Parts: sequence; C-alpha cells; structure tokens
Amino acid sequence: MSNPITMYDYHVWANQTLFNRLKELPGEVYVQEVQSIFPSISKVMSHIYIVDHGWLSVLSGESMKEAMKYAVQLQEEAECKSIEELEAMYIDLSRQFKAFISKQADLEKIIVLDNPYAGIRNTRLSEIIMHVANHGTYHRGNISAILRQIGHASTMTDYMVFLYQEDSKSAAEENSSAR
Repeated sequence: MSNPITMYDYHVWANQTLFNRLKELPGEVYVQEVQSIFPSISKVMSHIYIVDHGWLSVLSGESMKEAMKYAVQLQEEAECKSIEELEAMYIDLSRQFKAFISKQADLEKIIVLDNPYAGIRNTRLSEIIMHVANHGTYHRGNISAILRQIGHASTMTDYMVFLYQEDSKSAAEENSSAR
C-alpha cells in the first residue's frame, strides 16, 4: 500500500470512529453551541466533509475556484443535516474518493493547482490526498477539544490505533483463510 492510500484509509477510519462516538452521545451534543474555533461539532463535521468534497472535485479536474464556489452551496446543505445524514453523505463521498484513487495509474502525477488565496503551484495528486488526511486530523482535534469543553470524552483516532486495528484485521483474515 502506498502512503497516500494508507493515509486516506486512515482518514476515513478516523472520521467513522468519530461519527460512531458522536452517535453514542445525547443528540443535542452534535449541535450544541460552544465558544471555540467552530460554533458546534456539526459545523466542524460539515467543514471536513465540504473540504473533502472540494478536493475530490479538484483532483477530478475541476478548477479550485469552481470547487470553492460549489462548496459555499454545499455548506448550507451539509450544515443542516443530522449526524446520520452527514455520515451517509460522507460514506458516499469516501467511496467516490477511493474510486478516484483506484483509477489513478500514478499518484505522483503533477497537476497545476490555481489556489485563489495562495497562487499557482504544481502539485502531486498524492500531496492533495495527504493534505485531505492532515486537514481531517486537525479538525478532529477541534472536535475532541469541544467534547472535553462540554464534559464528554472523545475517542482515540490516532494513526497508530488505526495501524494496530489494521494489523489485527489482517491477522484475523489470515487465520480465517487458513481454516
């Protein structure tokens, strides 16, 4: 497995782990207003989804400017979804993302990224995928901080936890195929 693919798989796993934890908590926690970098957990989760969507659009050949324009429209839709609805949207998006990745012959292929805020840059597909994973990690940290602020424990979404779980899954598959 290549590192960008592993990191994207980690990103999907970590988001699902967090969705699972959030669904264990009272429903109002998801939309509770707080004093933080984002006003609620629902807004952070929507932001992760919207940014992932935007980067998939860019990877698929859309201009960053167009992807950002669509993100503004998507933001209103995503922010009013329940946690279960946003989770379903995210699962669908992650399937699209994985399908895109699997069709690429070379994740080191360079595209021209025209970022309205930062300018033009030659960027590898793998760098964008790594950015998506890193961006999600940053904002899952925001959610953990919000949860602690309002009196709830978060959940472990560390990369090493993911790797250990992947190792356990692989060992279990090997044992079941050996039977």
